[in-house]
Amino acid sequence: MKTFSKYLFIVFLCLVSFIANAQFVSNVYWTEQTSMPASETIYYSANRPLKWSDFNGLPIQSSPASAITASGFGYKADFKSNGSKAQLNIAVYCYFSKTASWVKTGKTTSYILNHEQQHFDISYLAADIFFRRLKTSNLTKENYKAFLPKLYNECVALMNKMQQEYDGQTKNGQLKNEQERWNGIISEQLLNAIK
Repeated sequence: MKTFSKYLFIVFLCLVSFIANAQFVSNVYWTEQTSMPASETIYYSANRPLKWSDFNGLPIQSSPASAITASGFGYKADFKSNGSKAQLNIAVYCYFSKTASWVKTGKTTSYILNHEQQHFDISYLAADIFFRRLKTSNLTKENYKAFLPKLYNECVALMNKMQQEYDGQTKNGQLKNEQERWNGIISEQLLNAIK
């Protein structure tokens, strides 16, 4: 009889734990609703490649670069609690800044534009990793405040590393064979992305 009571107590604890966890819901989704000015921002879409008219920043003439793509990703989190129920909404976005991106006069070739598009693609690939890890993470009311910035910083570091490797190995797009190789790497990774 003692063993049966112990068994019932364990089942009861499991049910209480399940019910407590069932009261917390996390919702991760892509968004284009941010505080960034709409006229200055392009949100990543596979159906909307970059155009030279998107590069509205003032070129830095002393820079060895022909063009610069200012892109990245971010998130906004919204936590709502009502009694024992709680919901965490996490909106992820990947963006290109028109005003911070620039191209020098006479450098508006399709080859250079492709190189710059790949920079935006790399930003999206890092955002996708962040998104997928959020979707599969065990987020709770207790851990999300520490977990979100930690995961975000890890994915930003991953993005920065890939951007540096891309520019380093292609010599900012000057090595055509390396540029072609990276085009293939990025295209393949984009096929596996979920958006």
